[in-house]
Amino acid sequence: VALVRGVAAALADPLREAEVRAVLREVVPPPASGSLKALLAAAPLEGVDLERPRDLGRDVAF
Repeated sequence: VALVRGVAAALADPLREAEVRAVLREVVPPPASGSLKALLAAAPLEGVDLERPRDLGRDVAF
């Protein structure tokens, strides 16, 4: 939390903003472009159970 607050404060400071943005561009990779469908198709899901029992509802007292 302290790290995120420190970065946010540095980005809000006009004297440090350009330098912080340059460092962040070097350290943080850009987000992958493409669709959610392509992202899910490329996800390693071997061994992940994607099935779940159907929920038929619950008894609710009104």
